[in-house]
Amino acid sequence: MTSYNAVNGSAASQNAYLINNLLKDELGFQGFVMSDWLSHISGVASALAGLDMSMPGDTQIPLFGNSPFKFHLTEAVLNGSVPVDRLNDMATRIVAAWYQFGQDKNFPAVNFHSYVSSEKGLLYPGALPVSPIGKVNWFVDVQADHGSVARQVAQDAITLLKNDDNFLPLSTKSSLRIFGSDARVDPDGPNACGNRACNKGTLGMGWGSGVANYPYFDDPITAIKKRVENVKLYDSDDFPHTLTPSPTDDDIAIVFINSAAGENSLTVEGNHGDRDNDKFSAWHNGDNLVQKAAENYKNVIVVVHTVGPLILEPWIDLPSVKAVLFAHLPGQEAGESLANVLFGDVSPSGHLPYSITKKENDLPDSVTKLVKEIIGQPQDTYSEGLYIDYRWLNKQGIKPRYAFGHGLSYTTFNYTDAHIKIVNALSSALPPARQPKPSVAILSTEIPPASDAYEPAGFSKVWRYIYSWLSKSDADKAYAVGTSSSSKSGSQTYPYPEGYSSVQKPGVPAGGGQGGNPALFDTILELDVTVQNTGSRHKGKASVQAYIQFPTDSGYDTPIIQLRDFAKTKELGTGESETVTLRLRRKDLSVWDTQKQNWVAPGALGANGKSKRYIVWLGEGSDKLFTRCFSDTLVCERGVEPPV
Repeated sequence: MTSYNAVNGSAASQNAYLINNLLKDELGFQGFVMSDWLSHISGVASALAGLDMSMPGDTQIPLFGNSPFKFHLTEAVLNGSVPVDRLNDMATRIVAAWYQFGQDKNFPAVNFHSYVSSEKGLLYPGALPVSPIGKVNWFVDVQADHGSVARQVAQDAITLLKNDDNFLPLSTKSSLRIFGSDARVDPDGPNACGNRACNKGTLGMGWGSGVANYPYFDDPITAIKKRVENVKLYDSDDFPHTLTPSPTDDDIAIVFINSAAGENSLTVEGNHGDRDNDKFSAWHNGDNLVQKAAENYKNVIVVVHTVGPLILEPWIDLPSVKAVLFAHLPGQEAGESLANVLFGDVSPSGHLPYSITKKENDLPDSVTKLVKEIIGQPQDTYSEGLYIDYRWLNKQGIKPRYAFGHGLSYTTFNYTDAHIKIVNALSSALPPARQPKPSVAILSTEIPPASDAYEPAGFSKVWRYIYSWLSKSDADKAYAVGTSSSSKSGSQTYPYPEGYSSVQKPGVPAGGGQGGNPALFDTILELDVTVQNTGSRHKGKASVQAYIQFPTDSGYDTPIIQLRDFAKTKELGTGESETVTLRLRRKDLSVWDTQKQNWVAPGALGANGKSKRYIVWLGEGSDKLFTRCFSDTLVCERGVEPPV
């Protein structure tokens, strides 16, 4: 799907480099490309650039029923502006996707309406207000075990950032005081806000046109009350003025805070899609709520539901704040997934997919300083290149509060017996040349007769719906232009951009298969490490992370370390071990060379028959690396100083 933005000055929906060159050729994408809703802005240009489908019909739907494709695409094919083989390609890709997903055999019929929950609704929503009413929902329950899967996913993602004195897990005998509206579901219901465009109650997902309705919502306070008798919820984002607990009180405060974001088409509490108003601070004055709780209770746990990193500095070092859990966006199973971790049914095993910095300006400008033009779209030049998140912080020598990959457990793990081996020799810096493009189905490239485009006599149209037919006179006129001798000789042409040609070009070097040149996915290095649960009380899952350090004399500017693979163990009992295998592919050991327009492995065998050294670091996070392995000597060492 093409988005609304422009890339290097060319709208995504008509950007030939992105769609034809990168997606369809280099990455070998076999499906069809559609526009995001109302992002389609041109006809012939977008068709030639590789756009296959206009959604939902654009550009004036649902106002006037107009579109850059509509019958204009039919006209463009008849008059020769769009080659017939391009139309064939559009249709082939769309039908291929239909077969790819098995929609030709026993595929369930549509049984629900995206925007209506009642049994009956508009049969033709775009024709409002003249659409007939009919049955649009059949209420077929297709959930199966989706609830338990959703709970497992949410549970495995919960990340323990801080746990002073092993304060967690909690006992079910605890006396708990719960603060923050994020602890309970929106009182009006989990689906009360259209497109989830509000931040009321537990934050389970962001907002926007792509959201789904919750079939149910299991909130944290309900799950906690199932386990603990002595629980009181203070359903406010302000600390109660009348509450005066004793500092020696054994009550435990659990404070729920959040930070939301979503699609730019909707604004929530001053945030225009992204968090441009609240920035990296907790919403609803959440930082102050944590601070007040820490002033009044000696033991505080903070639970964070968030779309991304937050600045925790206002309260993270307060002695009363014993534990911090990032539950991210847990979806419908927000309650049980969290309670299972809080009370020790499972040990947390999530790891941060981003760094949490001490201040917002520690991050590169593309994150914090998007340039807003007075006229036109905001601009981002991505001047940091590869140096994003932990790569940027490492380069700048900035120590974050919590590093990329950080995540604690209720138990401890030991990592031993690491080995590295070569699976396939890296004999050349460049991957083997791609194979020639395969032949395609032989379809007619002749302009079809004008009569194929005539509007059928007596056909009943639905108001504002889009049809591809032309009137007889318009079809005949377009066909005459397309089949004229001047058109065939090339003197009658559409104003194509410079460099346009309908002749098939050689494939780009980095392509040749789905995802790119198949050789890029050959395993080059394989590493094994044995992980043992060395704790005495709790089961747990460990995540082993592999970071690559490129040869120092590679000739390329590369980050100090880069994550290349990771694996999570099964749940290990106390004393139990598992051997984890990590694999690095040719692409993992390569850099993109803008001159060669290909992936280059700088550590490959040189003219002297020797390869340059890659170092693979193993660890629990980007700042917790405990073993290094060398690609040339195939030796692994423990207890060495990490590079960052």
